[in-house]
Amino acid sequence: MRVGLVSTTTATREHEIEAIMQVISTVEHAQNNELPDEFLSLFRADAIWTTGGGKRLFGRDAISEFTHQVLPGAMKDTTVSFELEHLMFIRPDVAAVKLRQIYQTPEGPDVGSPLWILAKEDGKWLLTAAQNIGVPDDELTASTDKHPVFAPGK
Repeated sequence: MRVGLVSTTTATREHEIEAIMQVISTVEHAQNNELPDEFLSLFRADAIWTTGGGKRLFGRDAISEFTHQVLPGAMKDTTVSFELEHLMFIRPDVAAVKLRQIYQTPEGPDVGSPLWILAKEDGKWLLTAAQNIGVPDDELTASTDKHPVFAPGK
């Protein structure tokens, strides 16, 4: 993982990185366990979310409607994990988080590359804007043309 930082103390930096890692862990837990409300608790009310299939969602209400439709049942025989690739603090209370998202499906693995912008509000890091995209040339998927999660049109 690479970290780009604004000037902060080491202890503060480590605390903020741990808190952001907890957001990542909570997203992973909520998706794997199909818990839409846990997932939605991580968003600002005015958040912007673009799914791996390109669906653009504006505001927590739209994200909630979509998530409650697709998440229950979506992870049957599938798991997802997130690896933090890069973290850049734009300001002490705003961070850009680049992830490698690995889905293990019955059809094989599929890899996404989400970018999340988190903002810290009232002491809590919240998803503010996010976009996901598949990575067809990732080493896990390069040897196959199967993309069970990030296939065009999904």
